Amino acid sequence: MNDNPQLIQVRINGNDLWVERGLTIHEAAKLVNADIPTLCHLDLEGFGMVNQTASCRVCMVEVVGRASLAPSCSETITDGMEIITDSLKAVSARRLNLELLLSNHPMECLTCRKNLQCDLQALAKKLGIYDIPFIGEKTHRPIDKSSFALVKNPDKCIMCRRCETMCNEVQTCGILSANSRGFDAFVGPAFNLDMIDTSCTFCGQCVAVCPTGALSEVNNMHKVWRELLKKEKHVVVQVAPAVRVAIGEMFDLPPGEISTGQLATAFRRMGFNGVFDTDWAADLTIIEEASELLHRLEHGGRLPILTSCCPAWVRFFEYQFPELLEIPSTCKSPQIMMGTIIKTYYAEKMNLLPEDIVVVSVMPCIAKKAEVQREELKLGELKDVDWVITTRELGYMLKEAGIDFATLPEGEFDQILGESTGASVIFGATGGVIEAALRTAYEWITHEELPDVNFTQLRGLQGIREAKVRIKDQELSIGIAHGLGNARKMLEGIQRGELVYDAIEIMACPGGCIGGGGQPYHHGDISIIKKRQEAIYKEDAGKTKRKSHENEMVLKLYREYLGEPYGEKAKELLHTTYQKRPMI
Repeated sequence: MNDNPQLIQVRINGNDLWVERGLTIHEAAKLVNADIPTLCHLDLEGFGMVNQTASCRVCMVEVVGRASLAPSCSETITDGMEIITDSLKAVSARRLNLELLLSNHPMECLTCRKNLQCDLQALAKKLGIYDIPFIGEKTHRPIDKSSFALVKNPDKCIMCRRCETMCNEVQTCGILSANSRGFDAFVGPAFNLDMIDTSCTFCGQCVAVCPTGALSEVNNMHKVWRELLKKEKHVVVQVAPAVRVAIGEMFDLPPGEISTGQLATAFRRMGFNGVFDTDWAADLTIIEEASELLHRLEHGGRLPILTSCCPAWVRFFEYQFPELLEIPSTCKSPQIMMGTIIKTYYAEKMNLLPEDIVVVSVMPCIAKKAEVQREELKLGELKDVDWVITTRELGYMLKEAGIDFATLPEGEFDQILGESTGASVIFGATGGVIEAALRTAYEWITHEELPDVNFTQLRGLQGIREAKVRIKDQELSIGIAHGLGNARKMLEGIQRGELVYDAIEIMACPGGCIGGGGQPYHHGDISIIKKRQEAIYKEDAGKTKRKSHENEMVLKLYREYLGEPYGEKAKELLHTTYQKRPMI
């Protein structure tokens, strides 16, 4: 007997057990180690997403006393329910449903961007499906390559609707939805618009959760190899903070393995003429952003100031909150600042023409591919950054070159733009940008050394966080949000006058850049995001210098080239503008 009203009794595969009310059959079955395959189901509850559309029907189980099978991922258990997960009836139905999905799927596994990373492919292998008994007509629609960030291939869509849930419920962008019906059904923008013609932010979270190759990033790998082969070009590379705690996963290293030195060595093996750390530009960004914050505080400027490092977030507020265009910091992102300085200051130092320099970025984010195409971020006719590849693409390129990344010795970045501090490292995690800015703002306001650089109250993985930070006789109210749905809640609260902040950090991706759409696929395992976050703060703690204004190479740049922080030349090269974009 059990007196707890929250528990009910069920039998699963002959095992009697008490389980909590409200669990799905799939969740309850895990308690007896029953292995039920899923495809459309995805639980990212820590980030506000549970996809339970039950559309693929590969998780069917038998419920004793029923004539029909039940989808285990969406059906809630009831008191006294008896479930058989491995009956011949259930197993046969799973195989049949998967065979039907495969019968309408392009057999392009060898050339698919999701090859060996595809959930559909993995499940077919797991269920031992090597022949498709159903032959007939297949749906066919054009591939959408309209954007610089992502590719949409409707023929590979299995209507799992994970991307739709991510886009509409987590990111609240409202770009993706089910189109047509029956055999012709697919997920895409309304009226089957091209992605470039929508208000998509290109955050890439739809790519991150897609189980097949229906959504993938634009492939720039061959373009980078082509640039490296041009002897007349000076090809340099920069790498973002979040890449160093995730690239190892591409080589079976544990999540959160810090690979900073190995990256520097790998880039030189690949043939880059200059090897730079975007952390250096992150320190530069903090100098400018902290200066801008102080200027607003001292001169009655509009608050709150919003960090502007995330290009998906920038597109989000341009489309969704154009009335707030004066609030975000005008600072370019670290990626773009690095590109600007390479094609100006570095070009002069190295006696190079800017047009002979090719800047390649390795980023955790596919929105960075779209960012470099913005007209506001060009030096005349030249782009600040020429090509962007994701962490995943770098991993594939290293494998193509036969570089055994896991055994590489640690190297050093080029020091002319290479020194970095712990403040720049934490840019990769949600809360890191604003914490880095406060480390500098505190000492600039008080003219005193910060007693503890760790603003731990700003850290965590809660979608929306708030903190009060006292700087001498002034108390700053800080807001932090990651995931665009949480950003929407925060901005709407500001519009209604319910939330009042001095500074806000927003990152489009759940977890920040460590959970970016270009990172190695986490397949719904939130613990991977947490391990990456822990590694970011571990690298910060191991740095000798942990405040951006202590970066000697950045200070040298101001002395030799830029002049005063937030001064005339700095504004010309390191700041940008935003524009209202019509909702589509």
